[in-house]
Amino acid sequence: MVRVPLTDEERERGERLGQALRTARAGRSMVEVAGEAGISVETLRKIETGRIPTPAFFTVAAIADAVGLPLEELRAAVAPAGSPPLSQAS
Repeated sequence: MVRVPLTDEERERGERLGQALRTARAGRSMVEVAGEAGISVETLRKIETGRIPTPAFFTVAAIADAVGLPLEELRAAVAPAGSPPLSQAS
């Protein structure tokens, strides 16, 4: 199977995702959050730094839950400027 290269937009979205999760983690350690989310610290580190720009939905949901970040807020933080609210997205 050949993996299609990511677009610049997908890479940028991955960076915004990582920043939003890192900000929501605040003063909590990566070890604490990763443990609560059921993932490795290395996976959390890669997501937060944008090295995994397209993580699995359930991984993102577990991290967001561990840091107390509602998915609606996470989506808003990750969406590019000018994108419609979730209720208007198709």
